Amino acid sequence: MSLFGLKFGKKKLKEEERHLQANKRDFNLQFEYANNSIKTSKYNFFTFLPLNLFEQFQRIANAYFLFLLILQLIPQISSLAWFTTVVPLVLVLAVSGVKDAIDDFNRHKSDKHVNNRPVQVLINGMLKDEKWMNVQVGDIIKLENNNFVTADLLLLSSSEPHSLTYIETAELDGETNLKVKQALTVTAELGEDLQKLTEFNGEVKCEAPNNKLDKFTGTLTLRGEKYALDNEKMLLRGCTIRNTEWCFGLVIYAGPDTKLMQNSGKTTFKRTSIDRLMNVLVLMIFGFLALMCLILAIGNGIWESDKGYNFQVYLPWAEGVNSASYSGFLMFWSYVIILNTVVPISLYVSVEIIRLGNSFYIDWDRKMYYPLNDTPAQARTTTLNEELGQIKYIFSDKTGTLTQNIMCFNKCSINGKSYGDVYDMSGQRIEITENTEKVDFSYNPLADPKFAFYDHSLVEAVKLSDVPTHRFFRLLSLCHTVMPEEKKEGNLVYQAQSPDEGALVTAARNFGFVFRARTPETITVVEMGETKIYKLLAILDFNNVRKRMSVIVRSPEGDLTLYCKGADTILYELLHPSCDSLKEETTEHLNEFAGEGLRTLVVAYKNLDEEYFQDWIKRHHEASTALEGREDKLSEIYEEIEKDLMLLGATAIEDKLQDGVPQTIETLAKAHIKIWVLTGDKQETAMNIGYSCNLLNDDMADVFVVEGSTSDDVLSELRNARKKMKPESFLDSDEINIQFEKSSKKTKILPDEQANGVYGLVINGHSLAYALEENLELELVRTACMCKVVICCRVTPLQKAQVVELVKKYKKAVTLAIGDGANDVSMIKTAHIGVGISGQEGMQAVLSSDFSFAQFRYLQRLLLVHGRWSYIRMCKFLKYFFYKNFAFTLVHFWYGFFSGFSAQTVYDEWFITLYNLVYTSLPVLGMSLFDQDVDDRWSLLFPQLYVPGQQNLYFNKIVFVKCMLQGIYSSLILFFIPYGAMYNTMRSDGKAIADYQSFALMAQTCLLIVVSVQIGLDTSYWTVVNQFFIWGSLSVYFAITFTMYSDGMYLIFTASFPFVGTARNTLSQPNVWLAIFLSIALCVLPVVGFRFLKAQLRPTASDKVQVLPSIWVPVP
Repeated sequence: MSLFGLKFGKKKLKEEERHLQANKRDFNLQFEYANNSIKTSKYNFFTFLPLNLFEQFQRIANAYFLFLLILQLIPQISSLAWFTTVVPLVLVLAVSGVKDAIDDFNRHKSDKHVNNRPVQVLINGMLKDEKWMNVQVGDIIKLENNNFVTADLLLLSSSEPHSLTYIETAELDGETNLKVKQALTVTAELGEDLQKLTEFNGEVKCEAPNNKLDKFTGTLTLRGEKYALDNEKMLLRGCTIRNTEWCFGLVIYAGPDTKLMQNSGKTTFKRTSIDRLMNVLVLMIFGFLALMCLILAIGNGIWESDKGYNFQVYLPWAEGVNSASYSGFLMFWSYVIILNTVVPISLYVSVEIIRLGNSFYIDWDRKMYYPLNDTPAQARTTTLNEELGQIKYIFSDKTGTLTQNIMCFNKCSINGKSYGDVYDMSGQRIEITENTEKVDFSYNPLADPKFAFYDHSLVEAVKLSDVPTHRFFRLLSLCHTVMPEEKKEGNLVYQAQSPDEGALVTAARNFGFVFRARTPETITVVEMGETKIYKLLAILDFNNVRKRMSVIVRSPEGDLTLYCKGADTILYELLHPSCDSLKEETTEHLNEFAGEGLRTLVVAYKNLDEEYFQDWIKRHHEASTALEGREDKLSEIYEEIEKDLMLLGATAIEDKLQDGVPQTIETLAKAHIKIWVLTGDKQETAMNIGYSCNLLNDDMADVFVVEGSTSDDVLSELRNARKKMKPESFLDSDEINIQFEKSSKKTKILPDEQANGVYGLVINGHSLAYALEENLELELVRTACMCKVVICCRVTPLQKAQVVELVKKYKKAVTLAIGDGANDVSMIKTAHIGVGISGQEGMQAVLSSDFSFAQFRYLQRLLLVHGRWSYIRMCKFLKYFFYKNFAFTLVHFWYGFFSGFSAQTVYDEWFITLYNLVYTSLPVLGMSLFDQDVDDRWSLLFPQLYVPGQQNLYFNKIVFVKCMLQGIYSSLILFFIPYGAMYNTMRSDGKAIADYQSFALMAQTCLLIVVSVQIGLDTSYWTVVNQFFIWGSLSVYFAITFTMYSDGMYLIFTASFPFVGTARNTLSQPNVWLAIFLSIALCVLPVVGFRFLKAQLRPTASDKVQVLPSIWVPVP
């Protein structure tokens, strides 16, 4: 049961720090911490109607139509029956209200179900069953296998060895693989002894409630000793206990203070470029509406002063009206009511329905389903579909996104010697294939049978007890955060936080250094068959800034050693000067490994002095138990001891490309999409992958490498690159230079610049840090955006987001970021569109994304098929929607000139009410949900079809003006043809037909048939649904018209249906139908002629492709 996206009620003062004591409810009550009850519902029986209406009227469109309704209640200006506004408004409010009511009712049920779950709470020395909502901070509770975690708990003890507890966090972060938590040794001793647990009076001080799922800082004070608490000792609400018979936990955060509920805040919604354009257009329409109303109001004032007084006997002014100018003022508001349909209330509802429908197509697409891990594509938001059809820049992570993120230990360098290659008898290196003889690890009963290695010389070095080789693999078996699981003797399974660590520990295992067990204080390793227990004295954690991790252990012989592994750029700065010669040899090997696209790490060690270490560990303990600035203090302590390291060697791990990546990148490039790869790998590794996946190729004019170590060097390298790509960009006459010289501090949008060839750019993280500075960022974005491909290597998660933000800032382009790990989350959130790959690194990226799937190759289908279709459908919808409403509304405008500007309507009031809601709603929805200009096969075969979306050609301000002009033209035809046809006209039986009611019926019939024919012209892909909606809407119109204009309806509702007999009398006349067909011809033929000539003289890419199926049909 997911609780994300919901809100809870009562607010309280912000906590600075949490202080609690176990088993002391009286002590903890003084702080007024929240209990474990949650409330995610928004309404109750009495507040639903007022609160929901208040929320709905905060939307501008609803407020606007409420304002119109109020105007209609004023007799002097009410020009339409109240129901013409009330019916559409109530219908829209009711649909939204019912949806909100159902959602909130489900939330009430969910809250009740969760709050009443049973849990065992330790009270007065006994375990008692309590409801979840009665659990309080400081309580000790017992959880059993498959139980949901009740609140955020500090793990005290468990049934597993070393107080391990296995949890599943799928409800919290989407990950289905089990994670391991471990209690402090001092609390693990409590076991399940209720007496000891009752006497436990530990005091916890920790950070205030927050939404950081992966971080927790606190201290436990017990019997005068302080112990550091971190996230590895916490069980969070939303998790499930697995493979653990029982465990006990101390409640730290309850109810709304839990991290699960803290993450239930509102999500910031991304808006599409079409949304932003629609807002501008609606304002323009309001201005146009005001202008029309002003013209008609002035006309009324002039008419009343010039001619109106002659009709005072027949048409007296309304009560209170005493002048022509005042009459004109009232007419202004009357025409606001009449002409309001130029901004229809159903526009926004229709847009959301279209987006919802198109998002289902993504969810249902079997060609984006990955059967190996049963992962379908998923549209996690329904508001951004059409934006997928306008992507210009893709920012991609490498590991796990372009590659499989299935790591295999491939090569290594130990003490200056490279291992991993295979040579023949003549000393020539041979390519490794499936037939190459693998190393036989059968001598090692604990070896992983899936592990493959081909260089037999490394095994020989291990067997010969080569000291550096043993030390190398000992480091790999000790320096990590992997947890072992051994349900059966010898059947080891490693739970690794990252695939890299799992690969390295597995390699050490096969070469005779088997990591067997871990406790908070020890690591057990079987070294060449001999079990050794190392005391684990400190773990110096990895993070994206340090880019390394270390452990300090004491061997069974009593030796103190620090083992460290990390990025070469970082560790090389920490090495002892005596390692310079070995460093050169290792660097050569690293470059070879990186050139083959392998992921590399450097490993080193340091023997520690006992006296120094004892002093250091005290300061380490002080830093680790600090509540404020703990990370900074620990970082300083880490840096102090991680220096003068002795180099051991390097590891090289293979991460193969995913299937279809080169082809996908090639296809996206043909669609004029620029791809930037942002990776933490070495420059050589990143470039090798770039060539492997067709990002970089030998046909490029040049690949620039920016690796300056100062701001000036970076600026020089960027400028040299730009000078080669476009020398004229340095001239004073260059338009961009002129623009930025004259510019104020306001950011200017950079136009696209064409280079004189195809180029690539590679920049490392160190240089990128300078390039992202304010004085260099313009140079970076100008140079990089001229390149076809950009690769940023050794970048941090923050830099990834900064690069995306930079392009958004200076380029009028839609960006997409795609990644699979937690380090990609900031980039995914920053881009206009975020795509998550559900891979080996958990679900953080997916949970933060707008769309997700399992393989990078599905991106081309998401953009070139679903994105393009969604964009075209939305553009067609908007063009038609604005057209039909201008054509409908402007007829009233022309009629004003023939009715004394008296705010009389042309159409029957019921037709006005039903026009947008019934008669024209379904045909346009049918087109917007099913239309295709070309099918999916052609979209993928001709990626150039995607380009018009990037250039925003299908719907923009110019296209809108064209729709408006077409609507104005059609309104002229739809008014003057019926007007002329009715003028002094007689029926075939000699009776007059030139009455208002016949004219109104004829005009509205012409209008409906014309807009129905128009949507037929706009439809490229006909389905049964389209046919049914169009013909059905026309049939419904005639059925309703003949029913409402019948004698029976008049007799029952005389005041509401005055058009008695009009339908049968008017529509039976041949001259009426002749005028109708003439109106249709004059409205439609110019459109048909223009489209025919355009397709013949200036065909678009889509026009050219549409004629191909008759010539050649691609194989599906």
